[in-house]
Amino acid sequence: MNSSTVAEGLRFFTTPWTILIAGLLVAVTAAVAFVTWRRSDYAIGTGLVELLRVAIAGIVATLLNQPEWVEEFRPNEKPVVAVLVDASRSMDTRDVVAAADRPGGARSRREAVAALATSDFWRPLEPRFRVVVEPFAQPPAATGTDLATPLATAVDRFGGLRSVVLVSDGDWNAGPAPLEAARRLRLAQVPVFAVPAGSQTKLPDIELVSLDCPTVGVTAKPVRVPFTIHSSLPTERVVPATLVASSGETMRKEVCVPPMATVTEWIYWTPPGEGDFTLRLTLPEQAGELLADNNERTAPITIRREQLKVLVVESVPRWEYRYLRNALSRDPGVEVSCLLFQPGLSKRGGGNKDYINSFPAGLDELSKFDVVFLGDVGVGAGQLTEEDCRLLKGLVEYQASGLVFMPGPRGEEASLVGTPLDDLCPVVIDTASVGGNSTDGPRRLVLTEAGRKSLLTKLADSGNENIAVWESLPGVQWYGPVLRAKAGSEVLAVHEDAANDYGRIPLLVTRTYGSGKVLYMATDGAWRWRKGVEDKYHYRFWGQVVRWMAYRRNMAEGERMSLSFAPEQPELGQSLALDARVATSSGEPLVRGEVAARITAPSGKVETVRFLPPAGDAEWGVFAGTFSPREPGRHEVTLTCKETADSLDASFFVQGSAEEGIGGVARPDVIAEIAQVTRGQVVPQEEVAGLVATLAALPEPPPEVRRLQLWCHPVVAATLVGLLGLFWVGRKRQGLV
Repeated sequence: MNSSTVAEGLRFFTTPWTILIAGLLVAVTAAVAFVTWRRSDYAIGTGLVELLRVAIAGIVATLLNQPEWVEEFRPNEKPVVAVLVDASRSMDTRDVVAAADRPGGARSRREAVAALATSDFWRPLEPRFRVVVEPFAQPPAATGTDLATPLATAVDRFGGLRSVVLVSDGDWNAGPAPLEAARRLRLAQVPVFAVPAGSQTKLPDIELVSLDCPTVGVTAKPVRVPFTIHSSLPTERVVPATLVASSGETMRKEVCVPPMATVTEWIYWTPPGEGDFTLRLTLPEQAGELLADNNERTAPITIRREQLKVLVVESVPRWEYRYLRNALSRDPGVEVSCLLFQPGLSKRGGGNKDYINSFPAGLDELSKFDVVFLGDVGVGAGQLTEEDCRLLKGLVEYQASGLVFMPGPRGEEASLVGTPLDDLCPVVIDTASVGGNSTDGPRRLVLTEAGRKSLLTKLADSGNENIAVWESLPGVQWYGPVLRAKAGSEVLAVHEDAANDYGRIPLLVTRTYGSGKVLYMATDGAWRWRKGVEDKYHYRFWGQVVRWMAYRRNMAEGERMSLSFAPEQPELGQSLALDARVATSSGEPLVRGEVAARITAPSGKVETVRFLPPAGDAEWGVFAGTFSPREPGRHEVTLTCKETADSLDASFFVQGSAEEGIGGVARPDVIAEIAQVTRGQVVPQEEVAGLVATLAALPEPPPEVRRLQLWCHPVVAATLVGLLGLFWVGRKRQGLV
């Protein structure tokens, strides 16, 4: 931009103290110089040297007052007012109702601010400013709204920028935070005048918020497909949800959605066989709904056959153990191993192939188990060791296996307090009654609110039927030494009437520990559920427990590698935690190695994620990484390990849309914050006519000031050093040194 000089000159930044010190310096130096010159009988050479001394003192005194050569420049061209107009898809939302509009009518946000996007509106500013109207986030080039980039680059794109007018609904889903761009405009002294568009009240709509389908299922086992519906309609609606599988099955469920509420429900689907399937959930358009493009979601799921490995450790073969072993042995998807620490036996094991002779020794033997059941066993002679407890803890924390505590009347579990397994236990053990408590008659397990929603406690297809089943189950006559549930645990069922100072005694409690899951079953009477129905509920319950606890471990599994991720169905922009478990050719966990995942997005873009072992616990062969998806849809993953030369193919599905949607609420607070940071102001649409006058009244931009700081300039410093050197040489020649 062309500019002209309007003022220049030498300026000082003085204080009374700098003037006083400078004056004293020159006066004292002059007095010393005169005395020295008089002692030399007014020799000409000495006089010149002392005159140089006074000159140096004068220069130093001048520099103490910080002299600067200042030039001011003003541009010859008009300053610029940049009008940035949001052209994203969300501006098509029809939620602007003005007093002049007909009753019940509404304009789109784009229509409401259309006048500001024309040059004619800003014509009164032309005598003083050059007005540039520029739309941003225009589809299809931009699938979302990036507020930060247009603001951050405005100073560079428009020379002589005086002000920015930002016309937007404030909704952004791409780029960095706009606040950083606002700070840059603040430093450039460019105020932002924000004109918000849209309403902060959501339009009447039924929205399918999420479809949280699991990524992996098992053949012939029902898959629970949870989904969430949000309603901004003013009345209650019964919405029929339809789930259609790519294999042709169709399931329907009617969901009662209260007004202005969010409801989570689920539909069960039984896969017809192995393979990759796609599930599509749709909601019909409702009367009064203005947006129908958010009523459908899809999610992929892989169905495969399973072979879970389960270890059951018990002391004496009580009834609960016997029926549990039978249930697991007869499950075609489970391979069970049993270990009895029964006192009095000369050796362990049994005639059945399910039995093993000793607790798995080392990581290579223990890490193959997906779920471990600990019955009425503890730490002591002929039972578990401290090292066994440490390995079990690592198995759950790092290998994503499941652990089930099943206490018994012997009270052996009390010896686990203080061991590494104490951290995993989801309840606080009552040490005053380690043998548990008996009742005078059968007592039922009562489901909590969390228990009614849990997959573990689903013994019937519908919610009401499931509650009826639990109410009809035979009661238990003994429960373990439970004081209360620990913080962070989830109580699924409580005792029918037994209580203490903390409330009713929790009997079925779960928690997540590390990457695995833990279940505490505080009764040994589940085998009584077989009364009159045989294995109908007992087998189903323990089958669900085993699969729920082993699910994450078996998301993607190869011969010596496995991969799990959380959340299972991430939303766009949500960080994904990846956990890889790698074993060597001998089956032992890989301690150190280079593990990486090659992730291919739907667009074909490839990104590599490097995995690292957890700090201080590399012995478990676990490696972790994170990934932030930037595209919706299926992402293909290839996991590799350099040391073992193994690879594993997997995939995950990212929900959401890269495109900005229609119907979301406006976010005027975002652009209001931008205006505040830049010392601008928010201009409501009804006051937009006065915006031109406000801009016209802006003062002239301050001139560009260029300062040459002489007091710290290298040339001045070099000159001063040179004069000091010349002064020293002069004194040498005069014989004064």
